[in-house]
Amino acid sequence: MQVTTRPALGQLSDMDIRLLRVFKTVVECGGMAAAELELNIGTSTVSRHIKDLETRLGLTLCRRGRAGFAMTPEGEQIYAETGLLLAGVDAFRSRVDEIHQRMGGELHLAVFDKTASNPEAHIGAAITMFAQQAPDVRLHLHVAPLNTIERGVLDGQFQLGIIPGHRSSDALAYDELFTETMYLYCGVAHTLFAAGAVQQPADWSALRTHAFAGLGYHSPNMELTQREQLARAATGYDQESIATLILSGRFLGFLPDHYAQAFVQSGQMRAVNPQVFNYCCRFFSIVRSSPQAARVTRALQACLIQAHATKIQNI
Repeated sequence: MQVTTRPALGQLSDMDIRLLRVFKTVVECGGMAAAELELNIGTSTVSRHIKDLETRLGLTLCRRGRAGFAMTPEGEQIYAETGLLLAGVDAFRSRVDEIHQRMGGELHLAVFDKTASNPEAHIGAAITMFAQQAPDVRLHLHVAPLNTIERGVLDGQFQLGIIPGHRSSDALAYDELFTETMYLYCGVAHTLFAAGAVQQPADWSALRTHAFAGLGYHSPNMELTQREQLARAATGYDQESIATLILSGRFLGFLPDHYAQAFVQSGQMRAVNPQVFNYCCRFFSIVRSSPQAARVTRALQACLIQAHATKIQNI
């Protein structure tokens, strides 16, 4: 029996890059109809681009129909490789701009969630400074979990990240920016919420009888949970999920004081013995240690440092 094999993909063209960008957007939007607004092209055109890409690659990348949009195993692999490829293309363009002593192109900044309400965080002020220096740069701001930001900076998906400090990596360079205070909270339906409660836990060992909601990845929250042997009964993957678990009245959990303030003022939450149950998080900007970050990335990094240094000097 004669076996036919498909020839290798060969050289990538500009059209291939464009089709891969369309595919990446469709995946991240969760379907072709949702990607229509992001791409500013019709759904039929999006569908045709995906079909053209599948033909070009000789692979079925996704299933679409009444059951909805879903990637095939091959599509998942191509999506992962697409992220690396496009990050490399964007990095190349940044290097060319740097050679020409200009700042243009795109820059992706990823920030840990719920930093906007932190009075110690001046990311917005840094972006204002950066936009004045580099008006031609298109800035993309992402909100993501700590581990996603670290991985994204390392693989080039993000040029710069802002995360709470935990374990450090030699592959990343860190600059401290600001801090936030974490307190332990309970919801209104929790037994510790009652105004007349006198059995407030006095130390960490007393907390071990209560169900605790913690973050599900390595972080200062996870380190404290393990160190104090708290009984984790639920897991969240961002601050909002932890807040939701606390509001259920079933779990205790740590939140940034600035984020929890609105829940406290509305009577939905209360801090549990805040003099004892608290810890401080230090936030850092991160870039890859090597190779040296592009000029545009270094510019935003400098703006972040300057914006927060000015605040420290004014305290």
